Amino acid sequence: MSNPNLDQVLQTFVSESTELLVQMEEILLALEGKPNDEETLHALFRTVHTVKGGAGIFGFDAVVDFAHIVENVLDRLRNGQVVLDHALIEWLLKSRDHLSGLVETVSTGNEPEPALIEDGKKILAALAGYAGEKHASKPGLPVEATGRVEREDPRESISVTNEAWHLSVRFGADVLRNGLDPLSCLRYLGTLGEVVSATAIWDTLPEPAIFDPETCYLGLEVDIKTSATKQAIADAFQFIREEIRIRILPPQATVADYLATLEEMADGDAPRLGDLLVKMGALTTYELEEALRLQAERERETPPPRMGEVMVENSLAVPEVVEAALQHQQQRREQTATARHVRVDAGKLDRLIDLVGELVVVGASQGLLAKRLGDSALTESASVLSRLVEEIREVALRLRMVQIGETFSRFQRVVRDVARDLQKEVKLEVNGAETELDKAMVERLADPLTHLVRNSLDHGLELPADREAAGKPSQGTLALNAYHDSGSVVIEVADDGRGIDHQRVLAKAVAAGLMSHDAKPSHAEILQLIFEPGLSTAATVTDISGRGVGMDVVRRAVDALRGTIEVESQLGIGTVVRVRLPLTLAIIDGFLVGIGGSFYVAPLDMVVECLDLVDAQGNQHRGYLSLRGEVLPLLWLRRVFAAGDVDTEVRQSVVVVHHNGRKAGLVVDQLLGEFQTVIKPLGEVFRRLSGISGATILGSGDVALILDVPALIQHAIVRTTVVA
Repeated sequence: MSNPNLDQVLQTFVSESTELLVQMEEILLALEGKPNDEETLHALFRTVHTVKGGAGIFGFDAVVDFAHIVENVLDRLRNGQVVLDHALIEWLLKSRDHLSGLVETVSTGNEPEPALIEDGKKILAALAGYAGEKHASKPGLPVEATGRVEREDPRESISVTNEAWHLSVRFGADVLRNGLDPLSCLRYLGTLGEVVSATAIWDTLPEPAIFDPETCYLGLEVDIKTSATKQAIADAFQFIREEIRIRILPPQATVADYLATLEEMADGDAPRLGDLLVKMGALTTYELEEALRLQAERERETPPPRMGEVMVENSLAVPEVVEAALQHQQQRREQTATARHVRVDAGKLDRLIDLVGELVVVGASQGLLAKRLGDSALTESASVLSRLVEEIREVALRLRMVQIGETFSRFQRVVRDVARDLQKEVKLEVNGAETELDKAMVERLADPLTHLVRNSLDHGLELPADREAAGKPSQGTLALNAYHDSGSVVIEVADDGRGIDHQRVLAKAVAAGLMSHDAKPSHAEILQLIFEPGLSTAATVTDISGRGVGMDVVRRAVDALRGTIEVESQLGIGTVVRVRLPLTLAIIDGFLVGIGGSFYVAPLDMVVECLDLVDAQGNQHRGYLSLRGEVLPLLWLRRVFAAGDVDTEVRQSVVVVHHNGRKAGLVVDQLLGEFQTVIKPLGEVFRRLSGISGATILGSGDVALILDVPALIQHAIVRTTVVA
C-alpha cells in the first residue's frame, strides 16, 4: 500500500522539478543573446543542481547521474573553461528535454524507455568533450577520484580545503510519518564527497514505555570532506527542509562564525545588505557609513556600483562573507514570495467551481420562492444570499484564472527550433502575457496555438533572401498578442510575412469542390476557407505543414471552447489570425428569454439592448430592421428552433446581440432578465446542435438552452428573407 504522505512529497518534487526545467529552457534561450551573462549562468547552474539534489533524496539515480554530468559542464562554463556557443546550447536544450523525460518517467514509477536511455547516451557522449575527462566520472565516486569541482565560485560560497565540513542535524518528530527516510540524506551526502564520520544523537529518545515507533527522535553529527559548496550540502536536505534544524560549519573557523549567524537569523523580509552584514558582525556601523559615503560619491557612474562591490573594493568586508550574505538575502526574498502562494490541486478547484455552480442554482431557486410567497423578510434574505453567491462565484473563478504568458513562453523554443530547421531568421514578440484566462482553457489552447505558430513560420514568413528582395528586413517577426475585449479574451498570432493569396485559396477551394465556380464570396469568407479539411495552399509538403491537416483541427478546438476564429491578411504585408474566447467555461452572466414554452439564455456580454418588435422600423418581412440608421438582420428564434408559428397574441421583442463587430436582432416572445448561468455541457447526441452551445438549470428546475450567438448572427446574415 502506498504512503499518501510520501506520494504527496514525490508529487511536490515532480512539480517543482518540472518548473525548474521550464526555467532552464527559458534561461538557455535567453543566453543565446547574452552568452556571457554571469548571473544568468549561475541561475542556470542552480536549476540543474536543485533538480539533482531533489532526485538524490528519492534515490532517482538515473536523474542524479545525468544531471551530474550536465552540472559539470555548467560548472566549467561558469569558470570560463568552456565557451557557450550555439552547439553547446543545442546540447544543453536536449539535456533539458532528457531530464524532463526522466522526471516524468520516475513520477509514474516506471523504468525509462529504451529510446530515452539511448538518447541520454548520445547526449552524454556529446557533452563529454565539454565536461573534460575527469568530469565524465560516475557521480557516486569520491570527490578526490572525480575531481568534479575544480574551482569554487566565490559568489556561491567559500572555497574549501581538504578539511572536513561539520553538519549538525536534528530531524523533526513527523519526518517518518510523512514517509521520509532520514538516512537517504546521509546516503546522498556520500555522493558529494567522503563522509569521515557520522554519529547518531539520541538526546530526545524517551523511556521505552512512552516510545512511539512513528516518531523520529534522531539527530546526526556528520563530518564530510568535500569540495562542494555550502549550498550544495544544504540541498541534500531540500525536500525535508521544513522538517529539520540544521547547522553547517565550514572548515574556516573565522568565516564559519558569520555563516552560523546567518543560519540563526529570524525569518522575515530580506534586510538590506549593509544591515545584514552589521547583524552578522561582519561589518561595523562605522564601516557601513563609510561604504554608503563611497557609494554616493560614485552614483553618477554608469552603471552605479553596488554596495557589495564598494565594500570589497575598499576592503571593508571579506568577499566570501558578502557573497554569503547576498545569497541569504535572495533566499529570504524567495521564501517571502513563496509564502504568499499555496499549491492547490486542479481537481479541488474544479470541485469548488462545481459546488459554486450548484449554489448559484439553489440561490436562484430561493429567490423565486421568496417572490412567490411574498414574504418581505425572506425576499431580503434571498437578495443578500444572491449578492454573496455572486461574490463567491467571482472569487472562485479568479482562483482558476492563470496568465497566458506561461503558454506563450513555450513558443520561444518552438520558434527557435522550427526557424532553425527552415533556415529562417525569426524574432518572437510577446504582448499581453499578463492576460488571464481560465486554466482549463489555457491547457486546451496549447495545441491549436502550436498549429498556428508553426503554420506562420512555414507558410507565412519568407526566407531571408526573399525578404530582402521584397525590401523587408532579413529577420521576420512573429507576434503573440493577448488582450481583453468586451468580456472575451482575444489571442492573436501575427506575422509580417508574405500574406495569403486569396485568389489561390479560392481556386483551391473550387478545385476541391468546396465552392462553386460562379460563387462570389467576400475576402473574409475566402480566408475562412483555409480552415476547411484538406485545403492547403502550400506548394510543397514539408515536415512542418502542407498536407491540409491542422487548420481544421484549430477551428474544431476553438469551436469546442465556444470561441471564434478569423483571419486578416494582406498579400506581401502579413497575416493575423485572431482567436476570440470567453473568459471561462464554467459560469457566465446571461440574459434569459422565452420562446413558446421553452427558455433560452444569451451571454450577457453579447447583448446590446432590447426593444419591442412592433416599434422597430424596417422591412421585417424581408428580415431586417433599422436601428438608428444601422441595418440589422432579424432572426425569428421560433423558426430556428421549430417552436411553431408566431403567436399573434404575444407582444414579441427583439434582443440585439453583437459579436466580433457584427450585430443581429433575435426575435423572442419574452424578456425574463439577467440570470447567472451555470454552464452544463451537452451530451454527445446534441453536441452538433446548431445555434446551441450548452444548457443550464433554472431556479425553478426547468432546463434552459444557451444560445450560440456567433452562429446565430452568421445564420441571420446569410439568410436573406425571413417570413414571419
